[in-house]
Amino acid sequence: MRLQALVSQYVAFRKSLGQVFRSNEQVLKSFCRAVGDRLDVGQVRAAQVDTFLVGAGPLTSRWHVKYRALRGFYRYALTRGYVKDCPLPVVIPKQPQPLVPYIYSREEIKRLLDGVLSYQRHRGGQLEPFVIRTLLLFLYATGLRVGEAVSLTRGDVDLRVGLVSVRESKFFKSRLVPLGQQLMKALANYVARCEGAGYPQGSGSPFFPARGGGPINMITLQANFRRIRQRADIRRLDGGRYQPRIHDLRHTFAVHRLVAWYREGADVQRWLPHLSVYLGHVCLASTSVYLSMTPELLEEASMRFEKHALKGGPND
Repeated sequence: MRLQALVSQYVAFRKSLGQVFRSNEQVLKSFCRAVGDRLDVGQVRAAQVDTFLVGAGPLTSRWHVKYRALRGFYRYALTRGYVKDCPLPVVIPKQPQPLVPYIYSREEIKRLLDGVLSYQRHRGGQLEPFVIRTLLLFLYATGLRVGEAVSLTRGDVDLRVGLVSVRESKFFKSRLVPLGQQLMKALANYVARCEGAGYPQGSGSPFFPARGGGPINMITLQANFRRIRQRADIRRLDGGRYQPRIHDLRHTFAVHRLVAWYREGADVQRWLPHLSVYLGHVCLASTSVYLSMTPELLEEASMRFEKHALKGGPND
């Protein structure tokens, strides 16, 4: 049986069980393209699988993502007699260290926003500086995922009531995100400027448009952000695998919110589930990781503990 046909059969089988199976489907389709989708499934060799798993560049967690997708596929193929041997590697490399998000300081956020308006001074681009500046401000102020923000339409952002509708984002969950007064004022000014610049005004039009009026391309956005970050002279010195990313604005929002709660004397553990829902996390554990992410946050937590211990006395 041809590889592509069996992959399609396997994907249909997994979906019939009620699984969304989107990311694994993408991996398997990529595998077909890499080794040749017209190849018979029994003709796939271990060397071809190794080449696909390793890809280009250093080993990352992506190797394990692809391996797990192929492992499920070959289990299906073996149990149904489509292949006699499994070409997957026997030795599994150690999982690399997880990516550590970069938490921007408030001073670095200011430098990013100030630098946006001049980063294209001597060259054109597909993104208007005032659009990308508002997008960065929006990401930091709301904690939305980058993909969620660039997918927003004019109809999703209701400045009359201060709500943003995030529709079927990651994990196919929808949610309402409230906006603060300062952000609403900034967005109102931004919308007026978009109208003056002649961008489409329909409810289905992108809220953050590219220069042509269509949706922003993620690769273009990331390339523009790297130029802005470099111009603002923001880089990590902690030995992390990646330089600060645009997605790290989401992590920064969460950490800064937690620090603010500590300083306000709020019951952080009680408010943590609310933050989890706000961020669109599937479980509370995804949000709890922020509790130990920065020295500033750990210092605030330590001060809170010391006050509680001193107040409680030795017998508490």
